[in-house]
Amino acid sequence: MALKSVPDLNVADRVTVELREAIFSGDLAPGSRLVERKLAERLGTSHIPVREALTRLTEEGLVERLPHRGARVAALTSRDLEEISSLRTLLEQFVVVRVQAEWDAKTEARLRKTVQQMVDAAERGSSARVFELDRRFHEQLWELADHRMLMTITSQLRSRITGFLRAANVALDPEARVAHAETHNLIIDAIASGDPERARTVMAEHIGEAAARLESHTEEGEAEASPAPGAATGAVAVEAAR
Repeated sequence: MALKSVPDLNVADRVTVELREAIFSGDLAPGSRLVERKLAERLGTSHIPVREALTRLTEEGLVERLPHRGARVAALTSRDLEEISSLRTLLEQFVVVRVQAEWDAKTEARLRKTVQQMVDAAERGSSARVFELDRRFHEQLWELADHRMLMTITSQLRSRITGFLRAANVALDPEARVAHAETHNLIIDAIASGDPERARTVMAEHIGEAAARLESHTEEGEAEASPAPGAATGAVAVEAAR
């Protein structure tokens, strides 16, 4: 885990940002225990701003607190996946139709550039860069929709959506990651078509495919894929013994 030291100014804010990015990058994996004392040592601060940061991240849904067991990075459940993907579909369908109404060549060029950078990163095997650009692409769409009240209402969802995007990218093998990057051009094509129904359909398919990839990575899916009791070997056995 590569957490960087943070200065004293606005410590709680900076700790929150550092931990959030560590979760998004996978340095703090789903299910990882978050011990205030150890995190404070790594970040070079006291436990108080760490506690405040964990409270904020719990409100964002990125951290969960378990009775008598402290805090851990929230793991994706099947219900989480269904709720996030269905809500994201609804919101981003609204977004693409808004963007479509104000579409121009400059906007298309900006989005195409981001997608090309994403494809290039996927071909280089840089999964972290693909995730960053995937997030940027969808954030650009939200910005282009130019709906201030929507942005205010959904601000608390942004962390969950970003977590969804990270998990969806992690679930891809290198070849599939390139194909996934290229699918963003289909979204641009659909918006550029001027057909609202086509734009909504393509966005729904894009999100649905990501959700399907993640089903086996939910807590329930991983439990089903786990070996039967007594069958653990290798790394699994070592982990179970800890």
